[in-house]
Amino acid sequence: MPLFLMGQNTIYGNISDARDGTRLIGATISIPEIKSGTISDEAGNYRINAIPAGDFLVEVRYLGYTTITRRISIRDEVAADFQMSTSVLEQNEVIVTGVSMATEIKRTPIPISVLSKQELQQHTATNIIDAIAREPGISQVTTGPGISKPEIRGLGYNRVVVMSDGMRQEGQQWGDEHGIEIDEYAVNKVEILKGPGSIMYGSDAMAGVINILSPDPVAEGNIEGSIMANYQSNNGLFGYSAAMAGNQKGLVWLGRFSGKQAHSYRNKYDGPVFNSAFKEWSGSGYIGFNKKWGYSHLNFSLYQFQPGLAEGERDSTGAFTKQQVVGDSSVVDVVASADDLTSYKIFTPFQLVNHYKVSLMNTVYISSSKLYLNVGYENNQRREYDDVLSPDAYGLFFFLNTVPYDVRWTFAQTNNWNVTLGVNGMYQGNQNKGTEFLIPDYNLFDAGAFVFAQRIVNKVTLSGGMRYDHRNLKTQSLFLNMDDQQVGEADSTSYTKFDGTEAVFSAVAGSAGVSYQISKPVIIKGNIARGFRAPNIAEFSSNGRHEGTFRYEIGNQELKAEASWQFDLGVGFNTEHITAELNLFDNNISNFIFPEKLRSTLGGDSIIEDEGDFVPVYKYVQGHANLFGGEIVVDIHPHPFDWLHFKNSFSLVQSVQQDQPDSTKYLPFTPAPEFQSELRANFIELNNTFRNIYAELGMSVNFSQNHVYSAFGTETPTPGYVLLNAGIGTDVFISESVLLTISLTCNNLGDVAYQSHLSRLKYAPENVATGRIGIYDMGRNFSIRINIPIGIKG
Repeated sequence: MPLFLMGQNTIYGNISDARDGTRLIGATISIPEIKSGTISDEAGNYRINAIPAGDFLVEVRYLGYTTITRRISIRDEVAADFQMSTSVLEQNEVIVTGVSMATEIKRTPIPISVLSKQELQQHTATNIIDAIAREPGISQVTTGPGISKPEIRGLGYNRVVVMSDGMRQEGQQWGDEHGIEIDEYAVNKVEILKGPGSIMYGSDAMAGVINILSPDPVAEGNIEGSIMANYQSNNGLFGYSAAMAGNQKGLVWLGRFSGKQAHSYRNKYDGPVFNSAFKEWSGSGYIGFNKKWGYSHLNFSLYQFQPGLAEGERDSTGAFTKQQVVGDSSVVDVVASADDLTSYKIFTPFQLVNHYKVSLMNTVYISSSKLYLNVGYENNQRREYDDVLSPDAYGLFFFLNTVPYDVRWTFAQTNNWNVTLGVNGMYQGNQNKGTEFLIPDYNLFDAGAFVFAQRIVNKVTLSGGMRYDHRNLKTQSLFLNMDDQQVGEADSTSYTKFDGTEAVFSAVAGSAGVSYQISKPVIIKGNIARGFRAPNIAEFSSNGRHEGTFRYEIGNQELKAEASWQFDLGVGFNTEHITAELNLFDNNISNFIFPEKLRSTLGGDSIIEDEGDFVPVYKYVQGHANLFGGEIVVDIHPHPFDWLHFKNSFSLVQSVQQDQPDSTKYLPFTPAPEFQSELRANFIELNNTFRNIYAELGMSVNFSQNHVYSAFGTETPTPGYVLLNAGIGTDVFISESVLLTISLTCNNLGDVAYQSHLSRLKYAPENVATGRIGIYDMGRNFSIRINIPIGIKG
């Protein structure tokens, strides 16, 4: 019988403390696969209605208690009580990324990290990528505090797929200073797949997948919201966000508006860094239905980001300078004033980024099978302004339209096998609407068909599949006259900026993995995967320089698609007082694409004049890369101090090119080894007013990175540094209800002057007064965040 003709399916029960049976009020009970859930009431009871018939992984969470996950067959009315333990070490999170059904994280053969909303809010960050970069194996390429690009195990840019609620986020991510257009305050959870995700996500998922998830619908009959404010001392960042969500008989909706602005950040060596200010605002939400047949949600987001682009120009005293107009057409360099350095004004050069996105996400249960049908539309408008004489006239203007699609059919479980067939990809078209040109107009069509299977039996989980990808890229010719203005065709008074061409890339990807629970505390995992990535448009066809970079880039139409073989091995150990995990990887990439600085025929750097500036020239080339390393995490919960945690992690990535001399042996932008240590105290209840209290002291040891691509001055070594961080926070209760949540944190307590190896400002011009090259990262930064919940129960 079709599912929509079946009767009501319900799960209900009670949530209590396993030690004394005390009812737990406000515990979260969720079914991630159907985006449905509720919270326990004053008696610890809960009830979830309108559930499709089937077997679902139910997740129960309560702050200070171990998360419980249990697979339950839900048909008609099912009673399920949960007794929760205060041990918080066991890793029982449920994930939906890279699997055919919701799965406990500890059972996935591929390493996956999960960051909850609570973890994200209890640490200081300036954007969502900055917030997740503290996770072992994750790093960020930065252009000041406003722009961050993710790296997974030493690979970034178009080798990492960023998803927003299961839909690709496409925003010219090939650019060095192109960040992720997602509101940090709208994020409820982040799942990070470390390793090739090409089977389900296609080209660009060679390094992994970052799936950024918004909150699930609230409990039926409820209207809930929140108001949040955040202030950070270093750059005067002021952020705010307000949200409201409801669920009336399965009609679900959510709306959110957020904003933030910051003036120039500062550090001990540079003082305030001129024109590192930024502004951001966004609106997002969804409306749809959660019914017994599944769910259908229409998601939307509108995002605007305006960052200044710090160039690091100074006078002989080391003071930052800015360009100033004198008269009608003269430009001079003057010292940036104190007001300029603390103003929230954005100076030239700067970017203006608008990203609009709408997606229809559908999951329909038909008997015991499941259909995913998802389609979206994204419009990314990226303008760059670099002329102080015409501050409102953009030079570069990329106008990108993307239509991503994803169709999957998961068959009814047979002999414990869950099999999914799918087709997904995207259509993409980009136009140049400005007066400067870095990449050509192009059209791209991407399609891939895959099969993925997963089997969980007792202590063993098997997963694997195969995929075929086909990508067609067609670029348009562009001709410019001697005044660099666009003309229709080539003649004796014009030259060719871009040659039109068409390229086809195709490949087969696959993976196979297993996890085995040797004993209750020990689990082992292994996975082998074949990844694939086609060259992005900048690697293939770029020809120019844009503001915020310190180089002129030339593409290479002879590039081949990258292909990788990655091997993962993991061991997990989990007891009441100790959790430890070791994940090792070895990734071999043929036809690895990277930019290399060109040499002139006279032996020095190849230099080109661009709008009066002389900048080095880089061209995209290929080699054979091998990246290997891993992460180890040890979390100690010493007896009898149940409230104390001592968590330590170490991350290492080594990246080399085979058969190369020392100067070209190491790949550029490889993160330095990092050791993190955190001592944290958690108290469930101090008194009736202050509950869920935490205090922590952390240390981040970033080792020196001397394995650099030194040929032609492409990259320079980076010394190590140690940062201390701290935080404290609590929920404030009145009459068994949360009045507000407050946290106070501090990054870089010691105000250490340092440069991250992945900071692009490290290559800004020399400060001739001190002899230091580049701009240093942010100094001491205090942050206070207050969140006030709003609840209306129907």
